[in-house]
Amino acid sequence: MAEAAPCEHSSLMAEEAEPEATALWIVERNRAALRRCAIERPNRGEVTVESAYGAISRGTEALVAAGSVPESEWQRMRAPFQEGAFPFPVKYGYGTVGRVVGGDEDRSGEWVFCLYPHQDRFVVPGEAAVPVPRAVAPERAVLAANMETALNVVWDGGILPGDRVAVIGGGVVGLLVGFLAARIPATQTVVVDVNSARAKVAGALGVGFVGPGELPRDCDVVVHASASEAGLASAIDAAGVGARVVEASWYGERTPSVPLGGAFHSRRLSIIGSQVGRVPAARAPRWSNRRRLETALGLLADQRLDALFSGETRFAELAACYGEILADPATLCHRIRYD
Repeated sequence: MAEAAPCEHSSLMAEEAEPEATALWIVERNRAALRRCAIERPNRGEVTVESAYGAISRGTEALVAAGSVPESEWQRMRAPFQEGAFPFPVKYGYGTVGRVVGGDEDRSGEWVFCLYPHQDRFVVPGEAAVPVPRAVAPERAVLAANMETALNVVWDGGILPGDRVAVIGGGVVGLLVGFLAARIPATQTVVVDVNSARAKVAGALGVGFVGPGELPRDCDVVVHASASEAGLASAIDAAGVGARVVEASWYGERTPSVPLGGAFHSRRLSIIGSQVGRVPAARAPRWSNRRRLETALGLLADQRLDALFSGETRFAELAACYGEILADPATLCHRIRYD
């Protein structure tokens, strides 16, 4: 049974009950619950969105569910429209696709993507509801936040035609980075992962795949996306002289060892942190976060990206299996279906 809880849009009119919604809250370490809340009717410039699909971002949400967001990052790690506070209870998530059902009449019925937590109906400013391009299937558009991250990583890596590129870690972001890099003319792009089952997914995306025992060498750009010390060491080993290693993983409270001995300095390697919170400095004068997100949505028109979905759960059943989804290493993008 869903719990009752206040929302940011929770003021009730004495003479008329406000519409209600249901949201997923992480209520304590690795335990989630569905909570009912009231939402206000949209004001001028706002829209009501009825959710149709959502996506669980396993890496980040697993850290949040485990209470592993460092206190120093509590403000920077706040998701758009998050409620509650770290560590618990917190309403967290950032991938929802739905239809506009209230507010701006000109947008009625429009498919939109929102960086909104897991909730079946909500009110947001109109600019926060980004239209899904006609060429993009709504059920695939939930990958937008992951594609936006991957696009940022490719920019930070400065990948150019003809580059030899290795992506260490075949999670959703790593595979999307590989997908984008492989489309740059003449690149030789390979994903490296300990899970051989990821070879099939990489193949469906048109990207090469190898296990750690076949680690490529002398790469021009290496992207690390496995969030493991062993993966970071492999990324450094795969880099050629003067190459760039892009660290796309986030470790939460962990402090991984970085192997800076051996030939690290003689090879004059660069390690660059990539994080989607900011557009790379060289692009910031021209690229807003909105332009980047719209570009990411447009990149989802390729139906091969459906290979990234590893499962689907009805929203009404999500609280019961949320922890299991996060704990399963086979999880790529787990889709939520609202009905």
